[in-house]
Amino acid sequence: MRLQSILAVLSMSIAASAQIPSGVVSLDSCRSMALSSNKQLMMSRQAIKTAHYQNREAFAAYLPALDFNGGYVYNQKDISIFSHDQYLPVKTFDPVKGSYEFSLVTNPETGMPVKGPDGQYIPKDVAYLPKDAMTYDIHNVFFGAVTLTQPVFMGGKIMAMNKITRYAEHLAEQINNSEAENVVYAVDAAYWMVVSLKAKQKLARSFVNLLDTLQHNVSLMVREGVATRSDLLSVDVKLNSAQVDLVKVDNGLSLARMALAQVCGLPVNTVFTLEDEDLDEATVSSEIARQYNMEEVYSRRPDLRALELGVDIAGQQKKVAMADMLPKVAVIGAYGFSNPNMFDGFAKRFNGAFSVGATVSIPIWHWGGNYNKYRAAKSEETIMKLRLSDARDMVDLQVSQAAFKAQEACRTYDMTSTNLAKADDNLRTANLAFREGVATTDNVMEAQTAWHKAHSEQIDAMIDVHLCDTYLSKALGTLQYQYQQPK
Repeated sequence: MRLQSILAVLSMSIAASAQIPSGVVSLDSCRSMALSSNKQLMMSRQAIKTAHYQNREAFAAYLPALDFNGGYVYNQKDISIFSHDQYLPVKTFDPVKGSYEFSLVTNPETGMPVKGPDGQYIPKDVAYLPKDAMTYDIHNVFFGAVTLTQPVFMGGKIMAMNKITRYAEHLAEQINNSEAENVVYAVDAAYWMVVSLKAKQKLARSFVNLLDTLQHNVSLMVREGVATRSDLLSVDVKLNSAQVDLVKVDNGLSLARMALAQVCGLPVNTVFTLEDEDLDEATVSSEIARQYNMEEVYSRRPDLRALELGVDIAGQQKKVAMADMLPKVAVIGAYGFSNPNMFDGFAKRFNGAFSVGATVSIPIWHWGGNYNKYRAAKSEETIMKLRLSDARDMVDLQVSQAAFKAQEACRTYDMTSTNLAKADDNLRTANLAFREGVATTDNVMEAQTAWHKAHSEQIDAMIDVHLCDTYLSKALGTLQYQYQQPK
């Protein structure tokens, strides 16, 4: 048992390590891992399967239903047709009259029929029917029936239900696609956050190195008497602040890597290298335009397609409500059997017979219940149409805002690139002037601070370009990702 436990732990460790990426991981790889491990997507995939099976269930209503019902009953008493023995008068043929007449007891003297105490004539010949002969044993009764039911006309309900379930399956697919886009956007945000903090980590280290070099030079100048102790303290304060910022960036980068690993479905302590960690420029995949063909955008957006399917489902539900006010016709065939059976005088053996018929159900008066149900379904359809119209208006606004933000991000990135070049020149000039003795320590620190700020703004602008590009693609419905639909 101990060996089996060790092997089980090892196999689990191997399986877990197999999911951890090795080498350089791209953005597409992070998206694929997140799409395959996200719990919400797993549930939406199961919802697609559920809707598919419900559609198959609805289609089965077109076909005849075959059912078997059987049972057993124990009865305390037997069943008897007579309460006591019976004496039935019989007729004999009278040749004179040419018909059958009752044979009655006559008075020998008068020849007239004799009446009994009850005032009835006394039959001469009777048929004796004992009670026991008409008593049947029904203590143990077995029965069953095989029924075949074929709907002929159900007021259009079966057809409407088939369309509803088919639309529901497509709706589940569109919801799944919308969830996938949200996951991709979350992955992109976490991915570019890591890239941003990685770049800022390098920037913070470079800034610390610059200040450390300046601190070393100022220390030498203090020894030579060409700089004051106050200058050195100012540099020390700036260096300590830069080191604190470096620690914050290191911690933020660790937390950002944990968040990315969690989104990708990996253990939070997983460490892997991103493909874009050394990225130094921004690229745009979506075409940024001032106007878009909104009809094409509507057709690509899974959330709008889901609302359109909701309108279709509401329309079919209105037809289902209408079907409750229409006649319903079905054909029924059955074979029923029992033991004892009534076909052979309650013989204690199985026997049965076929029967075929039709049923018709016509609603006549339900105090307006069915009609009010129809009107409620019609109002629900109107609500869904208004919701779709409102969503389209929101998509118009969303696309406009996304395009505006993308344009602003690109312009900001261009300006930060220009500012960065100027900050580099400014820093070189300040360092040269400081070495020549025509610039103070404060001038150099100001140039270094401006250089650090320009680099930081350029990193933020670069990341903002990528995020705005992803958001614009999501708004336009053109977000590309590798994702295999469930079968």
